[in-house]
Amino acid sequence: MNNNVSSVPLCIDLDGTLIHSDMLHESVLGLVKAAPLSLFRLPFWLAKGKAEMKKQIAERTEFDPSSLPYNLDFVAWLREQHASGRRLILCTASDRSIANPIAQHLGFFDEVLASDGLVNLAGSNKAKALIARFGEQGFDYAGNSAADLKVWEHARRAIVVNASTALQADASACAEVEQVFAGMSSGATTWSKLLRVHQWLKNGLLAVPLFAAHGVAESGSWLALLLAFVAFSLCASSVYIANDLLDLESDRQHPRKSKRPFAAGLVPAWKGVLLGPVLLVVSLLIAAQVGPGFLAWLSVYFVLTCVYSFKLKQLVLIDCLTLAILYTLRIVAGAAAVGMVLSFWLLAFSVFLFLSLAFVKRFAELQMQLLHGKHKAHGRGYFTDDAPLIQMLGVASGFSSVLVLALYLNSVDVLRLYQHPEWVWGNVPVMLFWISWVWLRAHRGEMHDDPLVFAVKDKASLLAGVVFAMFIAIGAGGWV
Repeated sequence: MNNNVSSVPLCIDLDGTLIHSDMLHESVLGLVKAAPLSLFRLPFWLAKGKAEMKKQIAERTEFDPSSLPYNLDFVAWLREQHASGRRLILCTASDRSIANPIAQHLGFFDEVLASDGLVNLAGSNKAKALIARFGEQGFDYAGNSAADLKVWEHARRAIVVNASTALQADASACAEVEQVFAGMSSGATTWSKLLRVHQWLKNGLLAVPLFAAHGVAESGSWLALLLAFVAFSLCASSVYIANDLLDLESDRQHPRKSKRPFAAGLVPAWKGVLLGPVLLVVSLLIAAQVGPGFLAWLSVYFVLTCVYSFKLKQLVLIDCLTLAILYTLRIVAGAAAVGMVLSFWLLAFSVFLFLSLAFVKRFAELQMQLLHGKHKAHGRGYFTDDAPLIQMLGVASGFSSVLVLALYLNSVDVLRLYQHPEWVWGNVPVMLFWISWVWLRAHRGEMHDDPLVFAVKDKASLLAGVVFAMFIAIGAGGWV
């Protein structure tokens, strides 16, 4: 770059430009998590001006500048500009208490201009501040939104980042465009990850009561189960969205979860805030068509999941017990959908089995944290040193579920449901193998942090499932 270009300061926007996110949105979400009652004060803060509101929110929330979803290509270019001697100024509408730590973390900004509680440094206010500081066309400016057009009108050159083709054209009409950095695309795969469509497999547990009671031939029950599946899946997706929005900081500390759409900045947080409630309302409307009993259990699931996301997930052991209950609630809701009464045996078996899988999930996360040199799981109440105890509790819970299965096979219920109950005993060693196999893979560090996702992808688990179903079919008189 020649000396003329280097002598012209480059002013850079923060939200949507330097980072693939918006710090005001993230700060409000942080406020929801840290001090939810403060949300009622937002209108009063806003009445004093947007800058005052941003200041008040920033004072009540914390963030880690190292974990933000930076626009890496743009940051690399900025480092080159800085190395060539160009002066870089972070110019953002975010509060100064947010802008300063980000500038210090990156280390290449020479100056920071930001909102200060009195002036909201956006649009025309930002343009006035830059003109007063550097003069008309005495600066270049990098931005990403329509609000930045008011700044580009007074800039010498424009750097357009993460903008649509239409905005690029508008920017060209205001100033000479020096550089364009394309935005990230969010296609069907991104939205599938955001909704966690693969997690909908868990809702297949709704059909367990029908299979356990040998009611597969009841065609009327399948329509109710289909509607129940859709309702549960949409409800679960709404909860996943809320959970991801509230867990941005923790997810960004995790090697795999950091790639989730909200954490990576692939989808803006405001879209999740709008989409989550819509999915929930549709879910409840469908559930009402299934029946009042199912609607009640779905509502219990939603409330418990929300409490888990806000608080219970941070409590040692309570989090795993809650996860086991949430899994079991799917079976309870499935029974309500088809008008069946659950047996003690199925409930006891489910609770112990899902408690073991919940411990597997937490154990895998602790191992991942340990591999990355962490002493404590972020956003959780566990230390990495707790992993051996979690492993012991999980194995004990898994084997307890097998014990319940064995006791069930010696009950009068088996004689009523199965023509050849002795064949069903084959599932005891099958379950012993699978529980042991899951924990062996977890011990080796080969476990996905969601054991049910692992199970549907693991060949040994799938084979165990086929053998389990085969013994059930033979015991029921299907092959003998």
